[in-house]
Amino acid sequence: MATTATLIPGDGIGPGITAATLRVLEAAGAPIEWDEHVAGMAAVELGQDPLPQETLDSIEGTRLALKGPLTTPIGSGFRSINVALRKHFDLYANVRPAKTILPKARYPDLDLVIVRENTEGLYAGIEHFIGMDKDPKAVAESVMLITRYGSDRIVRFAFEYALQHDRERVTLVHKANILKCTQGLFLEVGRHVAEEYEGRIRFEEKIVDNTAMQLVLDPYQFDVIVTENMFGDILSDLVAGLIGGLGFAPGANIGTDAAIFEAVHGSAPDIAGQGIANPSSLVLAACLMLDHLDEGGLAGRIRTALEETLREGRVLTPDLGGEAGTEDFVSAVIDHLARDVAAV
Repeated sequence: MATTATLIPGDGIGPGITAATLRVLEAAGAPIEWDEHVAGMAAVELGQDPLPQETLDSIEGTRLALKGPLTTPIGSGFRSINVALRKHFDLYANVRPAKTILPKARYPDLDLVIVRENTEGLYAGIEHFIGMDKDPKAVAESVMLITRYGSDRIVRFAFEYALQHDRERVTLVHKANILKCTQGLFLEVGRHVAEEYEGRIRFEEKIVDNTAMQLVLDPYQFDVIVTENMFGDILSDLVAGLIGGLGFAPGANIGTDAAIFEAVHGSAPDIAGQGIANPSSLVLAACLMLDHLDEGGLAGRIRTALEETLREGRVLTPDLGGEAGTEDFVSAVIDHLARDVAAV
């Protein structure tokens, strides 16, 4: 039976790469039916709230969504629509795989995953100004919120992810050498959780600045990285750079009762409507959704077809050095899917 999922095409290049991704999923025979809704500027242009109640209601019902890039309207009251979605559905785990699929990549055969806590830290948005000497904004103060509960569930998620995906090592990244209370609590909880997995998953801990350097020097030493919100945001983009950029970086936001999968790049308004955007990030995000639905076989076929298209190098979008449009690129991926089926 088909699974119903909410579809948010997004803004800018979002509708184009979403349509392209749906073509790939249909060609692969993915058992998903879509309940399409809008958010971001697409909603505002229809006279709606940037995050319409109808969209939230749909995700409440399906507990599953695929989302293109969204633009947060200036002055809308939202710091970020993406953050609002994560908070509303308590999507506490952000999973960002980084796997090399580009030929001649700087780091061939790289395969690591960053698990980022998605709801706490400085991004909890607990901040304010303090007035002094008639200056109402003399001091700006932000609170780094780290809880024992939030730390436990994200570290435990990382270890369970490692077990389920045949990973060998979890590296907890922190700044407890300076931030003794907040990062110290995160590290303390991480060590405690790691004890439960001793003998099954190796555990190590690294300070965040050293981690950033080591990722550039030798990223192969990492397997699964777990860290708090802001560090995870920064390191996941760094890691995307190691495999060719955000165009090949899918993201999964996972909670106890819902999951939203997304392209992590922006809406690229400068090329919107031109039909030349690279849909790879959203295609790979859809593969993460298929994995989540226990359709790993289908996801693997799509990933292989995408990789073969890139390796062949005949039909590439401009960002990859080619001249093909989005539709031609997707057609090439679908051709490789068909060859895969014929070979079987």
